[in-house]
Amino acid sequence: MSDACGCSAPPVDGEEAPERLWQVRELQFALVSGVLLLAAVIGGWVGLSRQVTVGLEVVALLVGAYTFVPSTLRQLVRGKIGVGTLMTVAAVGAVILGEVGEAAMLAFLFSVSEGLEEYSLARTRRGLRALLALVPDTATVVRDGVESVVAPADLQVGDLIVVKPGERVATDGVIQQGRTALDVSAITGESVPVEAGAGDVVFAGAINGTGVLQVQVTTTAADNSLARIVRIVEAEQSRKGASQRLADRIAKPLVPAVMVAAAVIAVVGSLLGDPATWIERALVVLVAASPCALAISVPVTVVAAVGAASRLGVLVKGGAALEVLGKVNAVALDKTGTLTANRPRVIDVAAVEGVTPQRVLQLAAALEARSEHPLAQAILAAVDHAEPAADVEAVTGAGLTGHYDGQVLRLGRPGWVEAGPLASDVERMQQAGATAVLVEVDGQTVGAVAVRDELRPEAREVVEDLRGSGYQVAMLTGDNHTTAAALAAEVGITDVHAELRPEDKAGLIRQLREHRCAAMVGDGVNDAPALATADLGIAMGAMGTDVAIETADVALMGEDLRHLPQAFKHARRARRIMLQNVGLSLALIAVLIPLALLGVLGLAAVVLVHELAEVVVIANGVRAGRVRALTAAPSGDRATSAALTASGAAPS
Repeated sequence: MSDACGCSAPPVDGEEAPERLWQVRELQFALVSGVLLLAAVIGGWVGLSRQVTVGLEVVALLVGAYTFVPSTLRQLVRGKIGVGTLMTVAAVGAVILGEVGEAAMLAFLFSVSEGLEEYSLARTRRGLRALLALVPDTATVVRDGVESVVAPADLQVGDLIVVKPGERVATDGVIQQGRTALDVSAITGESVPVEAGAGDVVFAGAINGTGVLQVQVTTTAADNSLARIVRIVEAEQSRKGASQRLADRIAKPLVPAVMVAAAVIAVVGSLLGDPATWIERALVVLVAASPCALAISVPVTVVAAVGAASRLGVLVKGGAALEVLGKVNAVALDKTGTLTANRPRVIDVAAVEGVTPQRVLQLAAALEARSEHPLAQAILAAVDHAEPAADVEAVTGAGLTGHYDGQVLRLGRPGWVEAGPLASDVERMQQAGATAVLVEVDGQTVGAVAVRDELRPEAREVVEDLRGSGYQVAMLTGDNHTTAAALAAEVGITDVHAELRPEDKAGLIRQLREHRCAAMVGDGVNDAPALATADLGIAMGAMGTDVAIETADVALMGEDLRHLPQAFKHARRARRIMLQNVGLSLALIAVLIPLALLGVLGLAAVVLVHELAEVVVIANGVRAGRVRALTAAPSGDRATSAALTASGAAPS
């Protein structure tokens, strides 16, 4: 709860958060207080002596007040006045006036609201901590050729662990041997398993599918991806959004102002009328003006919404980021790694008469067989098997040469290798935004291969969704204008900025911010300046990418771009709920104060109305935790296969 409300801080590490309502300490005390109050009421009905019923009310008051009076006194020692102060003063005043039952009712209802809020906060903390529960209790490690079972905390960087089918990965690492389909739905929010093999990175908590894996540990259990996410979110949740700061700005001066007003009412009223009546009304005004509902209205919504977003694979760094996410109306998208998967693929193969596309790919793969270049990896992925060429040499800035089947091969850019009869095909490939390389055999050009970093299958759907929701969408990229324009046309973006350096992207974001609330979506490395400059930085595919998580305000932990519009819709709904709660809280205070001042409502009625309103605010805020998971994403492999089949090539 906000400082203005004077509630206790979240539990420290090691303190167990309550999992059920009945485990909340404040609610336990409230239950006892309520039972004693009920006993006092029933006792009055059946004719018990006044001493007995008052005794029950006194005990009920003491039990209920124990949930907030001690913390209020500690706040006063530090010079802080909060809602607990108002409640304490009002309860003491009610006792002085002889209304012990009403004071006990006030303490009972206030302890109920405190307990319900603590439970809502605990739910979110448990949601984050539940990420750590994805790590298994044990791991099988291979040391000196011997397998042994150890706790994940005992794993060291460089250890080799064995992950059997159906087991969870104990910590982050790189697959050394084996191939499988990893279920990462609990981490990234993606429902479709991810294919992984030797050389691929795996994250703690991922579930191994069918194959046995040998994984080399790259991080300790205390510093793996799940642990980092939990630490980041818990640290950043202390950041407060604009509405929450507004609530605090209203609540903090309101508390002392109401106390002064109540004192004036009591003094002036006593001079002009019956002192007992006006002192009682002053005390009722103190309770009526309690800003606790206002103070808790935003925090409850924030923690519920942030926790729900994490279940979708969206890491939101606290209330400030959540509120801006709900206000954004312009989105700048990086191309590589955001709109595209940053995995170049062969999209087209052209061949001269008498040569098949498969033969062209085979010759190109022979020269690229031992290369680590991204273009080489794309060509090699398009063939079943590549037999390396001999005497392969690289010509800087041009291409490769070598010998294969007794023939001299050359592979390189147009100009170094003449396009000849394939000139129109090369031009078509380049107009499509692809990089074209030519294959030459014994001085004769035989084919051309087009390689392009393809759009994510869901990219067009996402852009249409954003534009349909009223967002201005732009593409920012360091790639050339031709490639950028071609991909932008496919995805439906008309505002395209290409050949940008990192500082250029930041400058464009500044211009966009002059007219709109702008978000930048990038990979968090070369996009860091733009991410920092934007009203909101969003990192794409941030699992395991420290720079992305640290630079951005929001991180999409998976690779499904559809989480972006989903995150925007979720944040917009959460922001509406925040504003509803703030409005309801202010309206409540505005209505109750004059009714209390005029004597229309007594202490018990004001307490009941006010505390029930707090329960409504909490319940409304918890609604922000409702989310719906995405359906399965479209497959990029199907699109690539279709393109290659159309050109006559056979993908691997």
